[in-house]
Amino acid sequence: MTDTNSIGLHESSASQLAEKLNHLLANYQVFYMNVRGYHWNVKGSDFFELHVKFEEFYTDLLTKVDEVAERILTLGHKPVHAYSDYAKLSHIQEDKDVHDGQACVNGVVKGYQTLIELQRELLSLASDADDEGTASLASDYIREQEKTIWMLNAYLGK
Repeated sequence: MTDTNSIGLHESSASQLAEKLNHLLANYQVFYMNVRGYHWNVKGSDFFELHVKFEEFYTDLLTKVDEVAERILTLGHKPVHAYSDYAKLSHIQEDKDVHDGQACVNGVVKGYQTLIELQRELLSLASDADDEGTASLASDYIREQEKTIWMLNAYLGK
C-alpha cells in the first residue's frame, strides 16, 4: 500500500497543498470581485484608462481562479466554491463603494501584495513536497504580479 496520490505526491503533502491552495482560491475570488467593482464604478479623469485596465486585471484573475481550482482537483482534493467559504478564508476583504481612481488602483496593489505573500508561502510548501506543478504555478503568478505592482506604483507616482 502506498501513501502517494495519482500524481505521485505524498498524500499528506497533497492535503496540505490543497488546503493552502483553497486559501489562495478564496483570496483570488474576493479580489476578483473587488476588481470587477473597480471596473464598474471608477469615475474621474482616468476613467477610460482605468476601466480598460481593470477589465484586463479581472479577466486574468478569473483565469487564475480556474487554474487554482483545477490544481486542487489535480492534487485529488475539492476546491471550495461557496462565497461564505471565501469570506471566511480570505485575507483580502471586500472593498465596497470605491470609485476614486487612485483608491481603486491602491486596492489593486494591496490585493496583489496579499496574493504574492500567499503564493510565496505556497511556493515554499510545494518545493518542500517536490510538487513542481504547484511550485511552477505559484512562481509564474509571483513574477507576473510583481511586475504589475511595479507598474501600478509607477502610475501612482511611487
